[in-house]
This record gives sequence, structure tokens and C-alpha cells, in this order.
Amino acid sequence: MRIGEVATKAGVSVRALRYYEEQSLLVSARGPGGQRRYPDTAVERVRLIQSLYAAGLASRTILEMLPCLDSGKVTPALRELLASERDRIDRQVTKLLSARDRLDDVIATADLPGPGCTHTDG
Repeated sequence: MRIGEVATKAGVSVRALRYYEEQSLLVSARGPGGQRRYPDTAVERVRLIQSLYAAGLASRTILEMLPCLDSGKVTPALRELLASERDRIDRQVTKLLSARDRLDDVIATADLPGPGCTHTDG
């Protein structure tokens, strides 16, 4: 598959695919004229990479994970790394929930502004 086709099917930019290659997360072969050619599995690989980025993992962490994901075997070191990442995400979730609770408090009092608070109807 050519780079544009992979980008379209995976829902990412061509630039993202080039970046993934620079980070050694994705591999392509060069065809005649130097054009990138990707295997049929590239679309699913890109979707996986995107989901791992969305979870907040860094490129280097993803790079460590990919061989284990490909083989279906998780090493003790990778398991520890993943547990650490999960803990980091849990801390982020806790912070986000706290922020949401504070916003809920503000929303609940929005119709009854206190002293020094201006309230205008939009």
C-alpha cells in the first residue's frame, strides 16, 4: 500500500506516518522511484499506535511494547512498564475527575452569583 492509502484508511496524516517511521514504530519498503510501500497490516498498526498515543504513552514506550505485542509474549520488564503507565493514567484520571467536580460546583452556582461575581445572560 502507498503512504496516502494507509493514511486515508487509518485516518491519520501522511506526516504522522513519516513520524512513526522516524520513531521506528512503522516500517515501509521503498519501491521503484523511492516511494514508500507498506504491508497490508500497516493500517491496523497505525490504529494501534494512535490508541497508545491517545492513552498518553510516549514513542519510546510504544517502541518497547511493539515486539511483545507482535509476538504475544509480555516480558516481566514490559509488564512493569505497562503497570507504571497504568498508574500514571490513573493519577491523571483522578486529577481530571477533581477538575470536573470543581466545574460542577461552579456550574451549580452559576445562576446565583456571589459578591464580586458578575453574571450576564447570553
